Amino acid sequence: QVQLVESGGGSVQAGGSLRLSCAASGNTGGSNCMGWFRQAPGKERDGVASIINEYGNKWFADSVAGRFTISRDNAKKVMSLQMSHLKPEDTAMYYCAAATEYCRGGYWTTKGYDYWGQGTQVTVSS
Repeated sequence: QVQLVESGGGSVQAGGSLRLSCAASGNTGGSNCMGWFRQAPGKERDGVASIINEYGNKWFADSVAGRFTISRDNAKKVMSLQMSHLKPEDTAMYYCAAATEYCRGGYWTTKGYDYWGQGTQVTVSS
């Protein structure tokens, strides 16, 4: 089992920055694929960014590419999402996710992940 706890959400004006963190605990050694998702009210949970394997290969949704970066500190069991040049459309609940091993169902979709955090709210005002 893997437990995930997000932190770092908040309110910011458009153009600002936020850094989200995801602290993992439990049996995280095999979790080669971890990612961030977001869900706005009334919408589906969409992939934002992922570290997809043990080599650190990364994926970003088109909507955030060039503005967001993702990193992972395996020793500290922390994954981070640095968000810059935020836009009002980035407003959502952000979730951390981890696969048991690899994201076999796809790293861009919720089907690829086995464990989820409770989420942290990000609100961007214009």
